[in-house]
Amino acid sequence: MTTQPIAVTSSRGPMNMASERIGRLVAVTGAHAIILLDADDAFSASNDASPEIGTLLKVDTEATITLALVSALSSPTPSHENPEQEMRIVEVEFIGELPKDDHGNPKSFRRGVSSYPGLGDIVSRASQTELSMAYASDEDTSIRIGHIQQDITIPAMVKIDELLGKHFAVLGTTGTGKSCSVALILRRILEKNPKAHILLLDVHREYASSFKEYAEVIQPANMSLPFWMLNFEEFVEILIGNQPNREQDIEILRELIPLAKARYAASTRRDQAAAPSLRSKDPGDTMNLGVDTPVPYRSSDLMSLIEEHLGKLDLKGELAPFKRLKARLETMTRDPRYAFMFGHMTISDNMAEVVGRIFRIPVNDKPITVLELGGLPSEVINVCVSVLARMAFDFGLWSQGRVPITFVCEEAHRYVPSDKSSGFEPTKRAISRIAKEGRKYGVSLAIITQRPSELDPTILSQCNTVFSMRLTNERDQEILKAGISDAAASLMEFMPTMGTGEAVTFGEGVSLPTRIKFDLLPRHALPKSSTASFTRNWSIDVPDEGFLEAIVARWRMQSYDVGYEDSAPEAADFNPETGQFVEKEAENAPAGAPQTDVAPQPAAQAPVAQPPAAAPAAAPAPAPAAAAPAPAAAVAGAGSSLLKKPLDVAGMAIGQPAAAQPDANGSQPQPAAAAPAAAAAAASLRKDTGLGSLLQKLRS
Repeated sequence: MTTQPIAVTSSRGPMNMASERIGRLVAVTGAHAIILLDADDAFSASNDASPEIGTLLKVDTEATITLALVSALSSPTPSHENPEQEMRIVEVEFIGELPKDDHGNPKSFRRGVSSYPGLGDIVSRASQTELSMAYASDEDTSIRIGHIQQDITIPAMVKIDELLGKHFAVLGTTGTGKSCSVALILRRILEKNPKAHILLLDVHREYASSFKEYAEVIQPANMSLPFWMLNFEEFVEILIGNQPNREQDIEILRELIPLAKARYAASTRRDQAAAPSLRSKDPGDTMNLGVDTPVPYRSSDLMSLIEEHLGKLDLKGELAPFKRLKARLETMTRDPRYAFMFGHMTISDNMAEVVGRIFRIPVNDKPITVLELGGLPSEVINVCVSVLARMAFDFGLWSQGRVPITFVCEEAHRYVPSDKSSGFEPTKRAISRIAKEGRKYGVSLAIITQRPSELDPTILSQCNTVFSMRLTNERDQEILKAGISDAAASLMEFMPTMGTGEAVTFGEGVSLPTRIKFDLLPRHALPKSSTASFTRNWSIDVPDEGFLEAIVARWRMQSYDVGYEDSAPEAADFNPETGQFVEKEAENAPAGAPQTDVAPQPAAQAPVAQPPAAAPAAAPAPAPAAAAPAPAAAVAGAGSSLLKKPLDVAGMAIGQPAAAQPDANGSQPQPAAAAPAAAAAAASLRKDTGLGSLLQKLRS
């Protein structure tokens, strides 16, 4: 472990290297004690001598150096006439000790107190050496995220295994630096662990810019989450929702989905019989197919089964559920917003590829997946989170924890709300299962939220490391104070007044409860979480006449992948210290720059920010040479000169070659050379990663 610098300063000015006496013990009650401060004229006149809440003090005894954290300050008999002579009281809580060796030198810090100090014992400020020992961590398994508030030379270190193994939470009101702090913590973890496996759910599309060199960015345009990977509850939520008479529709689906799976399995076996070289050795081929078995089936088979039942029924009342299901299924399969689920040209067993891409197996120099949920239909976001959380836990379960995964849930109160009537129950169960049992299988949970009081308390109680930034709501503060020690509870009093980038941290991942200041992110790694500058943007008009047409195109397509081409020069950044806008710099932020929770402001000429670059997607299959004519009205209405990608209306790309039509089984014809290549790639992935065997455990 490296030695800390010799120079000692505090957040309130320089500290003397010599042990600084501040008073003596006048009461000791278990883990608490009361200190009477020395009534010294020079001491009273010093602004640095009076300890503040959260300061670490020491009592030097014969066997140990006992450390205590200041929890309260008071003056029982204040005096206007002679204030330097008034009684001043400090309340502390003992938090640990530094045992002494045979020569009286302090050894490593340990929690708890084995030998309590007595009345009259002298109390001093902890020296820099003692602070370093108290907050020390193994540098090989720890990361620096900032510095402690009491002494800026002492780094705030976090133990990676304890942080991730027992879950953690980052809490804070919007605008407190929460997004920057999350990005900082994850970047420091990735810098030390380049073979990590992290999945970050990005609701507001803000984190892709923070992990450019580390991330596989999955957006709706390049996302693949086949509908057949959903379990029955999730599929019902998408297809049926909460409409009246849903019970009849649910029972019909419960009967037909296993039949559709059986049809696909039968057609697959026929294809394999015709081509022995492609014959699968998958033992799951002959297993019983249940409604929740994660095996492929075609939406066209499900549609055919519905139509077959419609042809057998004569009564009007019996036809209605089948007609509803058919209409809804047709709508979803044609809706371009659902292309990531229903838009695949062929149905194949690509579960290993989907799991490998999402959880970065193999890593391929991209240890984190940033999955941008913004742009997905609002009615399916909860279902997608449910699928991903369930997959994360099941993967950990059947891999026996061989590949640990961290599941980072931004805006967690949306998915696991405290209100039992809100949210999607399978999502709550999936995330709750990770919180309660994930540690056993190498699946860790990171919760990020601005409203702890709206989060399921069971989830928050499972997070054994907490970074609490400014929280002004009393209900949020009470939720935190209810489950922490007195020492950390006293630090919670800072929550309403802490500055941007400051936090109170406590739990298994840190040595001691303490108030910290996060390090600054380099400018290029700032998340896009900026607050709009009304005064700046309202000082100019939008110059481009095509701006509104492009926004309407995005609106109609429910996609960020069409829209405004920003050719304006880069905008300025707002400096909170000076209150002025300054020009952007290509280099990192200067060391003295203030920590903010905002990314660089968008260009004034074009307030719509460009979406972050997506990770490269698989190359599409070659299309026929003939091109379908583009409807002129659609192209003109979308502002064709401003479109970054072709519009896709009802599944047809405007200005692109017409897609081949599906055959009777719902499969798209592929070039002859593509199938062997795809099969070889899938086989290679299963061989390299061992995902194939894990999938069999999942399905059985």
